[in-house]
Amino acid sequence: MKVFNTLSRKKEEFVPLEPGKVRMYVCGPTVYNFIHIGNARPMIVFDTVRRYFEYKGYDVNYVSNFTDVDDKIINRAIEEGVDSSVISERYIAECKKDMEGMNVKPATTHPLATEEIHGMVAMIETLIEKGYAYKAADGTVYYRTRKFKDYGKLSHKNLEDLQAGHREIKVVGEKEDELDFVLWKPKKDGEPYWESPWCKGRPGWHIECSVMAKHYLGDEIDIHAGGEDLIFPHHENEIAQSEAANGREFSKYWMH
Repeated sequence: MKVFNTLSRKKEEFVPLEPGKVRMYVCGPTVYNFIHIGNARPMIVFDTVRRYFEYKGYDVNYVSNFTDVDDKIINRAIEEGVDSSVISERYIAECKKDMEGMNVKPATTHPLATEEIHGMVAMIETLIEKGYAYKAADGTVYYRTRKFKDYGKLSHKNLEDLQAGHREIKVVGEKEDELDFVLWKPKKDGEPYWESPWCKGRPGWHIECSVMAKHYLGDEIDIHAGGEDLIFPHHENEIAQSEAANGREFSKYWMH
């Protein structure tokens, strides 16, 4: 069987890391509202891929998360005057109803970002220890994008082009470089937060998926999938974080 690998931009013969098994991670929705067709399409496409692997006799460990802490969720909660968990729980339930209506099978595991904070703190600590991340004075932790030599290998963007795109943007706060991205950010009034070695706050979006994939599938996975709008920066940043922290290739195949 061949799959189109975004990483190489060509069709490749699928060879699993472990014979007869597939470790597959698919980025799920941010649950601040009802899902839209852009959320539904990858659910259907990658459920079909998963079912085909199963039809071919593979044991598929299929992980698809719910992002249940995010600016959009917090803003919706403030508008309604409720806790952010009320919003996320409501729309997770609605999403599951819609998935059932579309005949999309539940994932092997549907992790929630808010239940994986400990792992996120641990991965950020590892990145700081290895010199890939740093803490600013306000408690924000940033990833040193330029330190990761393979940055851009998935999106096929190079740092010089990205630098040109950022030329007119002033470096915010205590970022060392405008291309650095957030791993942990301090809480604002009224926002949910968690304790960390740097400040009371919450994780950046990208670190969430790196940690959930590692927790449920391991340091290396067969397939990472999602909408093509996630190739950059989300999936590119996941690669940078995961490969720097774990010291090995994150995903063998990327499907969008």
